[in-house]
This record gives sequence, C-alpha cells and structure tokens, in this order.
Amino acid sequence: MLRPQREPFFNTSFEEPAIIAKINPQLAAVISALADVPADQLAKASAIFHPRRVERGTMLLHAGDVPHTLLFVVSGLLRLFYLDTAGNEFTKSFCDTNDLVSAYSALLLGTPSRLFIDALEDTTLLVAEYSDYQALSAQHPCWARVNQKRAELLFIKKEQRESALLLDDAQTRYQQFLSEYPDLDRRVKQHHIASYLGITPVSLSRIRARLRVLT
Repeated sequence: MLRPQREPFFNTSFEEPAIIAKINPQLAAVISALADVPADQLAKASAIFHPRRVERGTMLLHAGDVPHTLLFVVSGLLRLFYLDTAGNEFTKSFCDTNDLVSAYSALLLGTPSRLFIDALEDTTLLVAEYSDYQALSAQHPCWARVNQKRAELLFIKKEQRESALLLDDAQTRYQQFLSEYPDLDRRVKQHHIASYLGITPVSLSRIRARLRVLT
C-alpha cells in the first residue's frame, strides 16, 4: 500500500481572545460532563477552539510530524492508524462526534508521532493549539479536574482495548465493536473495521455471515 501523500492541513494561529467570548454549546457540554467548569472558563475554552471543515480523505496528521493541536469533532468521523514498513495499516481507533482527538503521547512529549489521523467522512472540527490549552489550564483549578477525568477515561479505554485484543476471540471483538460504535458498521469500510479488530477482511466477512445465520 502506498504511503499517504502529505498535504497541508491548517493553521490555527489567532489573536488574543476577549475575556468573555461566546460559549460553544456542544464543546461546553462535553467539557462540563467531565467536571464542574465555570461559565467564564467555558467561554475562554470556546475562544481558543476554531472551526475547520475538512473533506473526506484529508490527512490531518502524518507519522513523523510533531502534533501541536487538539481536535474536537463537531460532526463527521476520524480514524487513527499506524502504517508499517510494508504498507499495512493498523487502525487504533475511530473518533466520532464529540470526541477530543490528538496523537496524545507525541503531543505531550513534543516528539514525532507514530500515528496518522485521517478523515473518513467530511468532518467539521474545532481546533485549538495545545499551547493555548495549556495556558488556559493554568488559569483555573477546574481544568486540573477536566484533564484528570479525561486521562482516566483514556486509560480505561486503552486497557479495555488491549485486553480485548489479547483475550477475546475475533467474533467477540466484532460484537464489542458493534456495541461501542453502533452505527459505524455501515459508515466504515470493511478493511478499516478488520484492521481495527486485528483480523483480515475475509475473516470479518465470515464472522458477519455467521452472525446473520444466528440471528
């Protein structure tokens, strides 16, 4: 498989926001579900996240790039994946509406990413520079609670994903995928789902056929 071609993505530079800005209700709802955040802090968060619309197939991050942004999915669908030297793809995760997305280890360490991030659908994003989010986080203790809760959720998801790959059979993993992502089976191509499950597309077809017989 050919390595994805590099194309320019976007620049999120901006002027210093006003102290009180219009609150984005979708972003605010997701943040408020993590912790109790005052309205003025939600307004400041809304001010550093800027809307971007990307077309299906856009590569938002290439392996080897040092990430510097946080992405919030307003609508659409992103995929995080690895690519080995033989050109084989390994899907790490799918990110749907209301997900906060980045190549987190590379972002936090300031090192080149090993992940690619691409858009599987036309996608509307809110994009913030991580440095601006760090500056915001230093202003109020509520952000420590937000970041802690976010880290806890990511850790739980990571551990559950690892245990499924190590302990569950392919059919169980597929059924868990359907439970976790109930509408993605019709939105995502079969080979992407197969790479997420760690199986071949042929194996996935057999599992689907077997489940249709059982139902």
